Amino acid sequence: MNKNRIEGAAKQAKGAVKDATGKLVGNERLQVEGKIDKVEGKAQNTAGKVEDKVKNG
Repeated sequence: MNKNRIEGAAKQAKGAVKDATGKLVGNERLQVEGKIDKVEGKAQNTAGKVEDKVKNG
């Protein structure tokens, strides 16, 4: 597992917390930030998976 996969998973988790907190307190901006973090984290995680496949053949 490479750095991108770890950081991507962490960013997805952070985004999920932001999204849920935003919903709970009624803060739409926090929800949007959370959704953006989740998407960015997923993309970074996917890039890490591709790197691993290329590296491992």
